[in-house]
Amino acid sequence: MMADNIKRREFIGGLAAMSVAANVPGARGQSSNGEMPYRTLGKTGVKVSAIGLGGFHLGLSHLEEPDAIKIFHSAIDRGINFSDNSWDYNQGVSEKRVGKALKNGYRDKVFVMTKFDGRTKGSALKQLDESLQRLEVDHVDLWQFHENIRLEDPDRFFAEGGAVEAMQEAKKAGKIRFMGFTGHKDPSVHLRMLEMADKHDFSFDTAQMPLNVMDAHFRSFGKEVVPVLVKKQMGILAMKSMGDGNILKAKVVTPLECLQYALSLPTSVVITGVDSMEILDQAFQAAKTYSSLSKADIEGILKKTVSVAADGKYEPFKTTPIFDSTAAHPEWLGYAAQA
Repeated sequence: MMADNIKRREFIGGLAAMSVAANVPGARGQSSNGEMPYRTLGKTGVKVSAIGLGGFHLGLSHLEEPDAIKIFHSAIDRGINFSDNSWDYNQGVSEKRVGKALKNGYRDKVFVMTKFDGRTKGSALKQLDESLQRLEVDHVDLWQFHENIRLEDPDRFFAEGGAVEAMQEAKKAGKIRFMGFTGHKDPSVHLRMLEMADKHDFSFDTAQMPLNVMDAHFRSFGKEVVPVLVKKQMGILAMKSMGDGNILKAKVVTPLECLQYALSLPTSVVITGVDSMEILDQAFQAAKTYSSLSKADIEGILKKTVSVAADGKYEPFKTTPIFDSTAAHPEWLGYAAQA
């Protein structure tokens, strides 16, 4: 697996060196100063920045709105073109702030992604319309089924009257360009979603999951799901490269190593939360230096994390419910509204 990952990293690194196509919507006007490599988002053909700007942190209460917008603009001006978000982030504040940041020509420079929690067609479409209103756009480039974390979530997605029908209708109406799903709990749930998609002759464009230095050793999305996505030519979106800070508490790896490792995998985008210019600089440093890591460097990072990763303590999103926002808010799923 390690040798395969290195080969894929070298292949993706070659793609990243390609310039951004000027005629690709949502991927124009990028930096040419070499700060940010670009990769192809699976079979979509769209060129996206290797680093994506996380939406959750931009809506945090300790960050003033003008500062959040300044961070967003600086990220885009320096070459990031992938914007992550979700309907439920900070009660909509994250989407509203990004909506303001997309004004004055920035929308044309950004690949806009957001997520939804509704398991029913009606609830999902309602959340999409709210997202579009907050973001102040007529469509998003990528819309993702959020928190595919229960074994029954794929069944709910593909059920009659389920969210799959919302995706199909939204795409037909031009409100979304591409379709994906996310999840942070267990690779088996992602694999079930992919199996269900095949069964229903449905094609996802992307999948988002935790990919980090500890995931490699415990319930590994990297080992179990990534090879399937590579085979399907789906866009691979990495999140929780530092486990929302939990991985750093083990004190065996640095933030830079965490980002460099995630970037060394065959990811299309590594989404990272940014709430200061210093953290933004760190992301760009990782983007500029990850390709210098040798096979031995990566093996060294994984060796440092193998023992502390064994029980999932530093990946609580896999082992506890504290990250399961849809469990804390079952009303978001849409079933109560139908009763």
